[in-house]
Amino acid sequence: MPQIKTLTVLGTGVLGSQIAYQAAFHGFAVTAYDIDDDALAKARARFAQLAGIYRAAKVGGAAEGEAEAALGRLRLTADLAHAVAGADLVIEAVPELLELKREVYRKLAGLAPARTIFATNSSTLLPSDLKESTGRPDRFLAIHYANNIWAQNIAEVMGTADTDPAVFDAVVEFARNSGLEPIEIKKEKAGYVLNSLLVPLLNAAAGLLLQGIASPETIDKTWRIATGAPSGPFQIFDVVGLGTAYNIASSSPDAGSQAFAGYLKDNYIDQGKLGVATGEGFYTY
Repeated sequence: MPQIKTLTVLGTGVLGSQIAYQAAFHGFAVTAYDIDDDALAKARARFAQLAGIYRAAKVGGAAEGEAEAALGRLRLTADLAHAVAGADLVIEAVPELLELKREVYRKLAGLAPARTIFATNSSTLLPSDLKESTGRPDRFLAIHYANNIWAQNIAEVMGTADTDPAVFDAVVEFARNSGLEPIEIKKEKAGYVLNSLLVPLLNAAAGLLLQGIASPETIDKTWRIATGAPSGPFQIFDVVGLGTAYNIASSSPDAGSQAFAGYLKDNYIDQGKLGVATGEGFYTY
């Protein structure tokens, strides 16, 4: 079974930064890649914020210095070749756009060592949609994380028919060693387990809003009070990011999803309101 000791994360948005920091917190040497110095500056701020969150959440060892030690295991770069040169595992967390992801993998194929395992964190695309672009389908699979990774600590691992079983097992072990509960997906399923349950809720909430049935605040309040859930669907949208929600909705052939994409663009995205990451979305933070 391949040994995973070094990790590279491509994309330092809300979830990409969490993936990188969680692995560093558990002792892995991590390289975080993004496209330019401005994106890397934002990533540094996110990592510093995560250190504080881990201390406040009393994640084991965080208050005893591990939160700061994790920052020392992270290096940031905007040089893709440098980022992947020594990686045992590369996790791609770039925006949910099929052709963008394929382009990234075509570049990676010529830059990463032959031993490097590639994994997509895509929430909606099947790994089979991407495997031919990787140049190494036997060393490619999906690993999907829940947001607030330090608390909602699952990692869904899903391969394709071409994934080497030893590679699958290695990524499961990596997830476990990163302080996560590995969820082994037996066959490809868009949305894995988590989003297969979550997305219908979010779509239903979007439909209620577009039909004028109730406001986001009322829909969220109803869900929280009636189910005991800590967050409503529009709070979840803000955490996931309205840019991600827009990309997913706009790529769907469903008329309702297309209408929601237009609503997000006109009322939020065009005003720079992308959710928690920008301080304002359906709610102000």
